[in-house]
Amino acid sequence: MGEEKKDILLQGLNCASCAAKIENEVMFIEGVENVTLNFVSSTLSVEYEDGYNFNTIFNEVKSIVKRLEPHVKVKLKGEIENHSHDHSHDHGHDHGESNSKLNYIRFGLGAILLFLTFVVKMNPNLRAGLLLTSYVLVGGDVILRAVKNIARGQVFDENFLMGIATIGAIAIKEYPEAVAVMLFYQVGELFQGMAINRSRKSIKSLLNIRPDYANLKVGSELNKVNPEKVNIGDIIVVKPGEKVPLDGKVIEGNSMVNTSALTGESVPRSVNKGDEILSGFVNENGLLTVEVTKRFSESTVSKILDLVENASNKKAPTENFITKFARYYTPVVVILAALIAIIPPLALNQEFSEWTYRALVFLVISCPCALVVSIPLGFFGGIGAASKAGILIKGGNYLEALNDVDTVVMDKTGTLTKGVFKVREINTNKDLSKDELLRLSAIAEVHSNHPIAKSIKEEYGKEIKEDIIESYEEISGHGIKVKIEGKEVLVGNSKLMTREKIDFEKVKTDGTIVYVAIDGNFAGNIIISDEIKEDAHSAIDNLKKVGVERVIMLTGDTKEVAESVAKELKLDGFYAELLPDGKVEKVEELYRQESTKGKLAFVGDGINDAPVLARADIGVAMGGLGSDAAIEAADVVLMTDEPTKLATSIRIARKTKKIVIQNIVLSLGIKAVVLALGAFGIATMWEAVFADVGVTLIAVLNSMRALRVD
Repeated sequence: MGEEKKDILLQGLNCASCAAKIENEVMFIEGVENVTLNFVSSTLSVEYEDGYNFNTIFNEVKSIVKRLEPHVKVKLKGEIENHSHDHSHDHGHDHGESNSKLNYIRFGLGAILLFLTFVVKMNPNLRAGLLLTSYVLVGGDVILRAVKNIARGQVFDENFLMGIATIGAIAIKEYPEAVAVMLFYQVGELFQGMAINRSRKSIKSLLNIRPDYANLKVGSELNKVNPEKVNIGDIIVVKPGEKVPLDGKVIEGNSMVNTSALTGESVPRSVNKGDEILSGFVNENGLLTVEVTKRFSESTVSKILDLVENASNKKAPTENFITKFARYYTPVVVILAALIAIIPPLALNQEFSEWTYRALVFLVISCPCALVVSIPLGFFGGIGAASKAGILIKGGNYLEALNDVDTVVMDKTGTLTKGVFKVREINTNKDLSKDELLRLSAIAEVHSNHPIAKSIKEEYGKEIKEDIIESYEEISGHGIKVKIEGKEVLVGNSKLMTREKIDFEKVKTDGTIVYVAIDGNFAGNIIISDEIKEDAHSAIDNLKKVGVERVIMLTGDTKEVAESVAKELKLDGFYAELLPDGKVEKVEELYRQESTKGKLAFVGDGINDAPVLARADIGVAMGGLGSDAAIEAADVVLMTDEPTKLATSIRIARKTKKIVIQNIVLSLGIKAVVLALGAFGIATMWEAVFADVGVTLIAVLNSMRALRVD
């Protein structure tokens, strides 16, 4: 039985620990196979067994969310929603999204009453009354939520921890501290929420490539419509300054287009009549009339947005570790707090109030929000920064894996070389003219889309009549055997000549040699050359600079050509004359070598190299712009034909991992120090709240640095 997948939007979900609870409970719904909650985009992805009624599952999801997080709105992704007018902020985990004047008034009045008790001399009972009133104003909603959550079976959340800590402080008559800590906590939550929302908006702004409308041409009129309403074959008009809404072909006009949103390239490119144009480009000057070739759901911009928005569903190992760690961390700290409150006073015959206070400090620190919130934001920020640079990374797991790449295996044609072949030389025997050899070769290659075949046909430059072909056989990895006008023509590499027992002389040159035989006799050869890409040298240098130990080239081309390219680019090795399955075997061989300790990345075109892309630890597709096969096959897609972007992706990955590690060390380090200080009675509630809310705020702000492309 197969599986289906639906995405559910949880609007207003801003508590990472609550998100983990929802994800865990939805997993146990009958019929659900897998669940991933993307905290960054507030999207719950549910995979369920084919045949199950999704409405039943959806209703159960709504029931779980309502029980755990009553303020969150549950919507199926795709439903028309005006997100900007979502004002459901009646929950303490809204982390500052609530702009309710009532909340500001409550906090303000509470702060004023607290201030008065410090500066005005008054009766102790009146002072206690004002402080308790201030406490109710500032923290009443936290206590109410804690009670409701306990009734729902949710004990160990931050409402409970803050509630019991501050009520405990009141019980030991530390009234000012109880109020001040609750006020600091609420204000901290407010700023923390602002930081999270800012981070989310920054990520979304990086991906602000979705078109708002399309100018649909109907007769002589232009109608502004939703791009999703446009069909294949419809005509749209793109005015200067507008985004290209759908993939298509220019049928009228010419202009310069800005491709930076998709490719990271700052230099505009020219488009003219007959050229392909992709959604996400921005038209800079001319008026373009475009015939639509893909529906919006299949367009380049739609696929890129879907890939990047769902990248957080593939969690990095570090994220998975932190999720498991947080599950056990809070209960363990609560148990330790209880032991601190009970055992030392009994064992040492000391006051319970002193050790209770220390236990309360312990409780305040225990919330793992800093880790649970900042780490997914860090990885998503790295993925967003990469997309801005024209690099699509399909998940946090691949982003983290890029840190450990020590071997890069690269295809030659189209990766290190331009893949634009040109006929450089034609050599024949005395019985055949060069033009006739070229004509027969072009006819033989008529059905092939290989770059070498295209170069022969382009050099011939005349219309080819297929009806003169009497038989046609393509021999994989060798060439073509065809009968033309009664003549048996062989066009291919040296292996074809050997296979067909043709007596020929093997040529050594730095170009690709196509051998031709007619009626069993060697007729001559065509030498075709390919150029090395301008940035291929810097690509190899940059890979070495970021710590890649070996760069190996695989190619189906001759040993002479491969050796020439490898020598010029100073590669660490090469393997030539490989069939597609031979490339997989060579990658397997590289895995078996003891020197390979890290990850192996393979860089190819994403179409012919799909088996190798799948086998490698990280499959990287070159020039994936507009190529469905490349986007499907690879884990990382370099949207332009620039191999230098592989090193850029590794640098982004390492910067992201560095930020994530900083957040882990910062969060756990400060918590450990304050926990120790609290246990020895040195740290107060103030330090404890900073170790919770303050550290989370710092960690979230630090995560935002991953959004920048250095």
